[in-house]
Amino acid sequence: MGLKPPLRAIGLTGGIGSGKSTVARSLVACGAQLVDTDAIARALTMPGGAAMPALCAAFGTRVQASDGALDRDFMRQLAFADTHAKAQLEATLHPLIGEEARRQAEAAGERPVVFDVPLLGATSAWRARVQRVLVVDCSEATQIERVARRAGWSEEMARSVVAQQVSRAERRALADAVIFNDGVDLQALHAEVRALWALWMGAAPAAT
Repeated sequence: MGLKPPLRAIGLTGGIGSGKSTVARSLVACGAQLVDTDAIARALTMPGGAAMPALCAAFGTRVQASDGALDRDFMRQLAFADTHAKAQLEATLHPLIGEEARRQAEAAGERPVVFDVPLLGATSAWRARVQRVLVVDCSEATQIERVARRAGWSEEMARSVVAQQVSRAERRALADAVIFNDGVDLQALHAEVRALWALWMGAAPAAT
């Protein structure tokens, strides 16, 4: 049997409120280069961002806040209410996000890259780009409680946002590994991430 190629690309995903960002920071501490597609999307939609002309052309200046950035609350409500608007938004942003993600990954050199992709379960393109998928999971009740507390939303709003996402079952079906982040303290969570990193990379876990 031939040797397996070294693990260079990991897909990280999880529902809103799952604790995915915390796991991402742990992976960076283990030695990964993080490519955060949410951060890329925010940069693209800042004042003067590369996506703003196309978004204004598609939706009008109503999607632009007074500072010239994307009015994220307005766009979120529009996308939730109108599937055509959601498709237009994705068709505009996703190619730009993909290109910047590719550039950042290439700049990582030999370091393993973790692609933090909330929508990994919604598109086969991301699944084809990575060698392993790590899903951060928690109960829906925990998601709703965390999101409502963090964003200052009502429980109804948080529940609506969670319902719009890929289901837990669909995400878990993609996973090579699942971290269940519910009722787990930070120390235990970080230890689980380090153990998985050691398993996948064939190295001893880093000391605490």
